Amino acid sequence: MLITILSGVVYGVQSRLIQVEVDVSQGLPCFQIVGLPGSEVREAKERVKVALKNVGVKLPPVCINVNLSPADLPKNGTMFDLPVAVGIMTALGELKREMVEGILFLGELGLSGELKPVKGVLPIVREASAKGIRKCFLPADNRWEGALVREIECVGVPRIQEASAVLRGERQEAFFESGAEKRPVPVVPEEGDGKEPVSAVREKEPDFSDINGQCALKRAAEVAAAGFHNLLIIGPPGSGKTMLARRIPSILPPLSLEESLEVSTVYSICGLLQSAGSLKTTRPFLHPHHTVTGRALTGGGRIPKPGMISLAHRGVLFLDELPEFKRETLDILRQPLEDRQVQIARSSGSYVYPADFMLVGAMNPCPCGFYPDRKRCRCTPYEVKRYLSRVSGPILDRMDICVEALPMGFSDITAREKGEDSAQVRKRVMAARERQEERFAGTGLRFNADMNAADVERYCFLGEGELRYMERMFSCMQLSARAYHRILKTARTIADLDDSDRIGEIHLAEAICYRQSDRKYWRQHTL
Repeated sequence: MLITILSGVVYGVQSRLIQVEVDVSQGLPCFQIVGLPGSEVREAKERVKVALKNVGVKLPPVCINVNLSPADLPKNGTMFDLPVAVGIMTALGELKREMVEGILFLGELGLSGELKPVKGVLPIVREASAKGIRKCFLPADNRWEGALVREIECVGVPRIQEASAVLRGERQEAFFESGAEKRPVPVVPEEGDGKEPVSAVREKEPDFSDINGQCALKRAAEVAAAGFHNLLIIGPPGSGKTMLARRIPSILPPLSLEESLEVSTVYSICGLLQSAGSLKTTRPFLHPHHTVTGRALTGGGRIPKPGMISLAHRGVLFLDELPEFKRETLDILRQPLEDRQVQIARSSGSYVYPADFMLVGAMNPCPCGFYPDRKRCRCTPYEVKRYLSRVSGPILDRMDICVEALPMGFSDITAREKGEDSAQVRKRVMAARERQEERFAGTGLRFNADMNAADVERYCFLGEGELRYMERMFSCMQLSARAYHRILKTARTIADLDDSDRIGEIHLAEAICYRQSDRKYWRQHTL
């Protein structure tokens, strides 16, 4: 008897529905799975046999063949255990065919029949919903993740016995969870309304008011947050570089609904969404140690999975002590910073992961950290050159804003008057964000930093006076084409913060100032 059960699998951040075809026939007893199964999928037959035995389903001496269709796509993971078990039970007459038709099944089986959580539920359920599937069975620990897709009914069951009982109609409410009827899902605001998610609880975050002094540094962070620009902070130890970087998420606009689904999908694939019980509503902040490997940063492995830069999608990737990272590790970021995605090629296929993140770097200007203060710095010119050369020119060229953190004075440290808090700064950032939404409506762009060269020409129009000014600066500063366009994008953001429709010389001048620190250090110290 041939039975077909619906399931799914994830490739990169995309998912595909899989037909689990189960045939039970007379012949020599066997149990085989075909259709390019990975090692975890091949092991499913042992888990399924023992689990069915332990829940009272006796397997007669028959030939069981399972085909995972399409057969030319590789299948990995443990989500096929439940659909295989349900297919066998249906073929043996334990369940009726009409009970399982049009239903998606995902879940890993324990030997006792317990259903254990699996990764990648959210993208698979979203794909099933898009294909017209209106019901799915999931492990109980995955039920909230599936319920985030409101158009589909999700049944969360702890054991295969309960799944069988619900399918027969013996139990309906005890283990049933619906995304639309039972538990309310966090309400994420529509793009551009500037409100926090209704049910998102904002934890106590580090606030901008904790930073004394450093007005220029805080202004640069505000500009970077408003346009989602890459930011590099250079300064001596104790000047507040890390302190400020950790507070950037507190002034970023909340995730839109579309962005929230994108980020939640990546976290679901990595198995990091189950404990949250809701969509990701705050922008990610990733802070890897400088010993991180290139594979951990970009993703990959025998069975490819997202890396840290994909987990930072639509958020912030903070690299503290930037020169301490291996140069080859930093250079891996060049392509993702340009293309906003990571492409990983394996013999099993090509995988694409999103990587649209805001890069924030912090570094000392020399090994001891006090250059150019020769009263405190004891580094030789060669040591300074060697230290700075760990950050390559192409990476520097991709930094929209490079700002210097000056040493803190006694009056700054002991000042009792607090500066602006994050809420005040975020209000201005949100206003600039709304201007960008209006400008880029229908284009697929979100922030000024997303613009390419053609977009810069279209949206960063300069008058005759501004063009002459930039012509002088281009020659004087020996800018590359990429650096020129990044200055214009930064100037566009500064104009948005000033609520100005056109870019003026004052906006260009401030944007150019954010390119002076790299000239101060790298242009004077080239190996």
